[in-house]
Amino acid sequence: MSEQRSNGHSVSRLLVHIVWSTKYRYHVLKGDIQNRCRSLLIQICDAEDVQILKGVI
Repeated sequence: MSEQRSNGHSVSRLLVHIVWSTKYRYHVLKGDIQNRCRSLLIQICDAEDVQILKGVI
């Protein structure tokens, strides 16, 4: 992923790894909530030009 983002003030290449988990790793996102959360995350990433390499919800 050598693509760089640039604007009038800077040039950057951001690589981020995000992990969200509960204290004891209980499965709290189930059913409709799981599907809605997944679709919201995908929409936000599309709007911000963020490329999802792989993901599990």
